[in-house]
Amino acid sequence: MSTVPSPALGSPTRTTSMRRSSSSGRLRSQDTSSDHSGGGWSPTQDDDATLAERARREPEARADGKIELSEIDCYEKLGFHFSTRKKWSILTVIFVIQCSMNLNASLYANAVPLLSNHFDISEQSARIGQAIFLIAYAFGSELWAPWSEELGRWPILQASLFFVNLWQIPCALAPNFATIVVGRFLGGLSSAGGSVTLGMVGDMWSPEEQGFAVAYVVLSSVGGSVIGPVVGGFIQAHLTWHWNFWLQLFFGAATQLAHFCFVPETRATVILDREAKKRRKAGQTNIFGPGELKQHKMELKDILDIWGRPFVMFVREPIVLWLSLLSGFSDSLIFTFLESYTPVFSQWRFTVQQIGLAFLPLLVGYIIAWTSFFPTIINQRKARRRDPDSVSPEARLWWLLYTAPLLPIGLFGFAWTSVGPPRVHWIAPMSFSVLIAIANYSVYMATIDYMVASYGPYAASATGGNALARDLLAGAAAMYSTPFYSNIPGRYKLEWPTTILAILATLFIIPVYVFYFNGPYFRSKSKFAVSLASEKKQNGGILSLSKSANASDIEEKHVE
Repeated sequence: MSTVPSPALGSPTRTTSMRRSSSSGRLRSQDTSSDHSGGGWSPTQDDDATLAERARREPEARADGKIELSEIDCYEKLGFHFSTRKKWSILTVIFVIQCSMNLNASLYANAVPLLSNHFDISEQSARIGQAIFLIAYAFGSELWAPWSEELGRWPILQASLFFVNLWQIPCALAPNFATIVVGRFLGGLSSAGGSVTLGMVGDMWSPEEQGFAVAYVVLSSVGGSVIGPVVGGFIQAHLTWHWNFWLQLFFGAATQLAHFCFVPETRATVILDREAKKRRKAGQTNIFGPGELKQHKMELKDILDIWGRPFVMFVREPIVLWLSLLSGFSDSLIFTFLESYTPVFSQWRFTVQQIGLAFLPLLVGYIIAWTSFFPTIINQRKARRRDPDSVSPEARLWWLLYTAPLLPIGLFGFAWTSVGPPRVHWIAPMSFSVLIAIANYSVYMATIDYMVASYGPYAASATGGNALARDLLAGAAAMYSTPFYSNIPGRYKLEWPTTILAILATLFIIPVYVFYFNGPYFRSKSKFAVSLASEKKQNGGILSLSKSANASDIEEKHVE
């Protein structure tokens, strides 16, 4: 029998009491129920003053005389303790980074006709540069994400931004189209994507408090894709194709500089290692960070495990797999639908610039969807503060139950208002595009929020699966979208393709309701989530953020 969660209530209530462990000096919780949901140590389990006071106490030594710093031992140094202003300043730079990454993906579409003319190739061939970037981006997110958990967020994002900017140069100076394809592939593979930036959210906010931050990052991801066509229309009309890449480089360089100057490291393990080194220099010679006490240095097997973690989670974790596919199919539907803008709005004699501006209603829809999550986030936050266990993970999908149907509704409406003048005004299809944007944002937001909360310190790897599905399927859509809207014969050649997308969307939103009403069953089938919960139980109710398991270790554990 499945448990039916509500937006505020839904998981079995459990009683938690706090105590100080005499063996490790860490803050722990004693769990008196059998329902464990996993996750990491959360500073919201106690007030900041008490945590700061406990952090001033001397941690106890291990058997070998070395003292391992834990989160509670230097809580004031962690991202959790950053001021609200500092957190949101960091997150705003991350917002710009996400916009930059998505600009690189979307702006290229306006270069397709120009590249076709310059290199004397078909427009379909020119779209290879767009498809290859998105496909490489999908795997780039997977490859970069776990390294950010091992080496830190700051160096990984700096390296990613540097290489993305570097590969813009050969694209802008390309003597042939093959050079652009190679540059785009390397640029996509160098893109760390939202997996790392969402991991930073987990570094600064506990799962109970992260709602607004996740919503903000998701807005930057979907909203950034609108900037490309809006700006790209003017580039296409007034500049050469080279400027498509130069603009990406200028925006990317400014973004990298902002990140270099204003964003500190947020990963807990890296901060603990740095703090341990400072204390040793100050005379505390037996203090070490968790990364420094690893029994062996990183070997080839460790590297393969780190790279393989997101792929293993995508394939073997039901939550990651199905929610990522849902998000990916939604994104590919949107990508395919956007290819209809040129033939649809050309019926009203829109110029290239005006077609680009026609994407702005999508941005309006994204902003509406973003603000629509505020009441749900506030209500669930209040409920968690009263009782941390009163809100089930499935409650994060509650608002999606009402917004997901807007995807097929918006597509059906857009399809049959695309008949052109004089029967329909151009404002009609634009209005339905707002509904489509609301649904697309909601799918991304709800699925990401659910996975970040479920996997805690491994959120970057878990959400890497979401990025894999979204970008991989969008890359495939880049190649079939234009033929899809060009080759259907008959009087309603623009209406029927979008109608087909609407029918598919109706099928794709079904898993939302399946997961909402049967979420506990699917979570019980998640080896990673169950293993983390088991580890938490064995350690007295805490899963330390400084621990760094890998997917192969999880698979080898016996979970009852």
